[in-house]
Amino acid sequence: MKITQEILRSYARLIARSGANVQQGQVVQLSIAVDQAPFAVMLAEECYKAGAKKVNVEWQSDGISRLHFQYADQETLGTVLPWEEAKAKQMVEDLPCRIFIASEDPDALAGISPDKLSYVGRSRARVLKPYRNAIDGKHQWTIAAYPSEKWAKKCFPEDDAETAVQKLWDAVLKTVRIDGEHDPVAAWQAHSDFISAKAAWLNKQQFRYLRYRSENGTDFRVELIPDARWEGAGAVNKRNGASYIPNMPTEEIFTSPLAGSCEGTLVSTKPLSWNSQLIEDFSITFADGKAVSCKAEKGQELLEKMIAMDENACMLGEVALVPKESPVNQCGFLFYETLFDENACCHVALGAGFKEVLPNGDNLSTEEAKARGINDSIIHVDFMVGSDDLAIDGVRADGTTVPVFRSGTWA
Repeated sequence: MKITQEILRSYARLIARSGANVQQGQVVQLSIAVDQAPFAVMLAEECYKAGAKKVNVEWQSDGISRLHFQYADQETLGTVLPWEEAKAKQMVEDLPCRIFIASEDPDALAGISPDKLSYVGRSRARVLKPYRNAIDGKHQWTIAAYPSEKWAKKCFPEDDAETAVQKLWDAVLKTVRIDGEHDPVAAWQAHSDFISAKAAWLNKQQFRYLRYRSENGTDFRVELIPDARWEGAGAVNKRNGASYIPNMPTEEIFTSPLAGSCEGTLVSTKPLSWNSQLIEDFSITFADGKAVSCKAEKGQELLEKMIAMDENACMLGEVALVPKESPVNQCGFLFYETLFDENACCHVALGAGFKEVLPNGDNLSTEEAKARGINDSIIHVDFMVGSDDLAIDGVRADGTTVPVFRSGTWA
């Protein structure tokens, strides 16, 4: 599909009105790369047309980020300056509608010390995480993508830059249901209805455990929180009732499991891009609910640092079900971007869980949610475990077993 201004306008409108669902009088916070300035202008205009009071833009640059880590010391990078904390406080006051546009080079921070990356991440999170916690469930947010040349070349290294970018655009638009002919808003509504029906079925089953098995070595059991809901596709801002779509694309139905209650081994089926570095061909073994060992063909040190980011990073915060028929998976290549790759197949996440899956969860403090079984951590990192032969069984409290997935899709 030729990427015309009309197509881009349709995409910007979809992000503003279906993804973030900007409401009259809301402040919008847009995070986007400097390379995508023309699209930022277009997207900001669509937000204003939707009723935004003010659109604030936070510009990102892979090149500048790399220079920071190359030349600045970790203490400097890990320090949250007073103006940065004031900005976070203002975010809690404004409760802005947040839009993130992903276009990063997957190799932007290749070669940077994992120790330095971990130190900076931990140091900044200690200051900023309470502000992020304070806005959970109280604002709309969405993540979408805009193909960059370096990202495209990572996905299609054999192609010239122009061809690679076009191929990546074709895939992105396919996964967000823009084809130039049909109404993408209507397509998303139908998709959301399907996912909601599956989530309702899972909630009706009242499973106590899920059991995963695959010939690749995955053999894993995870306990679920009895009153936690399965959710997917859309979310609702409880303060104003506005529905929104956090991830575009999205194919998952997810919940937060009982923190500290899982056993066995999960084998990742796709590389993981974390801190703009790759971890490949890895597995993680859990005992008594915590990751106790891991093995990676590439990125072993990075994986170890990730699991040790804080005391709860070694526990799961999410389990998500995605069938292999996912449009992302059908694209047939690795995106090197979690927004897409997590929607290609079943995945789990190390780190923080979602308190909103609990009854009245949005009104719970972090400590109250932890007491109910939701993990809390400064990280939330998804990794993919879906395969063509993955089998998942749901086990009820009375021992009844129900097939949920067979051969990588719904049973």
